[in-house]
Amino acid sequence: MIYFKHFVFAVISTVGFSVLFNVPKKSIFYAGVTGGVGWTIYMYIKGITLSSAFSIFVASTIVGILGEIFARVDKKPVTTFVIPGIVPLVPGYTIYLSMVNLINQDFYEAAKLGTEAVFTSGAISVGIILVTSVAKIKKRKRYKKSRRI
Repeated sequence: MIYFKHFVFAVISTVGFSVLFNVPKKSIFYAGVTGGVGWTIYMYIKGITLSSAFSIFVASTIVGILGEIFARVDKKPVTTFVIPGIVPLVPGYTIYLSMVNLINQDFYEAAKLGTEAVFTSGAISVGIILVTSVAKIKKRKRYKKSRRI
C-alpha cells in the first residue's frame, strides 16, 4: 500500500513537470506513468539494498525502457517521456543539503552529500544512456536487415 501512495504522488509531480515542459496533452498520461513507475522502483530497491546510486540506476533504466516503449506507442520522441520521468529521481534535495552544510561549514557532511548527489546523477545518466544505446543498436540492426532483403 505504501508503494501505491509513492506511485500516485510521483505521477502527480511528473504530470506537473510535463505541463511545465510543454509535453503534448495526449502524452502526459504516459509521462506520468513513466515517472510513477520509476520512483516506485527506486523506493522498492532502495528498501532492499540501501544503496541510493544502484537503486537510481535501476529506476532510470526502467524509465528509459518505458520511454522507448511509450515513444513507439504514442509516436513521439523518447525525450517526451524520459525527461519528465526522471524528474522525481533527480537529487535536488541532496544537493540542497550539501550546500546548506557547506554554508554552515560542516565540510565532512557537505562532501558526503555532494558525493552522493554526483553518484546519483551519474547513475541516472548511465541508466538512460544504456537504454538509449541498446535501442539505437537494435534499430540499426533491424534497418540493415530490411535493406538486405
